[in-house]
Amino acid sequence: MALNGLVEELLDRTTEFVVGWLADLLGLPAGTAGAVLPDGAGATVSALAAARYRVLADVGWDVATDGLVGAPPVTVILGEEAHPGVLDALRLLGLGRVTRVRVDGQGRIRPTLIPPFRAPTVVCVELGGAASGALDPVAAVCAEVHDHDAWVHVDGAFGLWAAASPRLRELVPGMEYADSWATDAALALGVPYGGGLAFARDGEALRAALTRPAPGVDVLAALLTLGRDGVAELVERPCRLARRLAAALPVLNDVVLNQVLAGFGDRTAEVVARVRSVGGCHCGGTVWLGRPALHIAVGTDATESDVSAVLAAIG
Repeated sequence: MALNGLVEELLDRTTEFVVGWLADLLGLPAGTAGAVLPDGAGATVSALAAARYRVLADVGWDVATDGLVGAPPVTVILGEEAHPGVLDALRLLGLGRVTRVRVDGQGRIRPTLIPPFRAPTVVCVELGGAASGALDPVAAVCAEVHDHDAWVHVDGAFGLWAAASPRLRELVPGMEYADSWATDAALALGVPYGGGLAFARDGEALRAALTRPAPGVDVLAALLTLGRDGVAELVERPCRLARRLAAALPVLNDVVLNQVLAGFGDRTAEVVARVRSVGGCHCGGTVWLGRPALHIAVGTDATESDVSAVLAAIG
């Protein structure tokens, strides 16, 4: 075998191994297909492209052969707190027929408010909302829409990793009932490249939709170094630190994983500037239910000292 062919085969096997290990680690259904992409944005696009391929094929349209011109319009349903990255991916894929569903006081989509729809339809849910950090009730959404032939996609940039922790997986029950999942190992494992991970029950749809995959070497190295217990600890630590922050701040909703949303009224912009000046945690200003807020996402590289510095800066 030529050297190039051998390298390609080794990389393919690496990807296959990484996908299988991660699917098991995250509790995804047996036989789930997956791919490693350069980043989380690529993973989201690929998973949603798989959804587009399948829901159109189910109504007799082959998007791979016929494109989108003249295709049946695809309805996309998602909560008001959907991550902007999901909306960017939808626009890139030509899926602009979006229906927004009201969320509850925690920022979670309300399954019973999903309006009547007809195929082809894709429903997007969040595990770790953009501002709120909320976890959508995936099982309830699947129960609401699967009987009507909708594809359910999970946007789980960090939240999907809760399933890798024995202590946290009870926070994401039923996420395995979805049809596709996208996440980012850069957020949970700290890999520098190739951290985008797209999974789908329908391997044919995912293969038809894939953008250029990455080999998965960085993710494999992280998994071999950390093992199951190490991954769990890496996911749990920022969640512990987020709870420490929340205990000292005027939080606006429940802190479930690594994101904290706090309100300071007219002082919010000033507080955001102070927290940014010390670093250690990813923070920014946002708007939550019409109110200005401080949003903090605690990364896997954050320390107790970082949290202390953030609290001291807030005063």
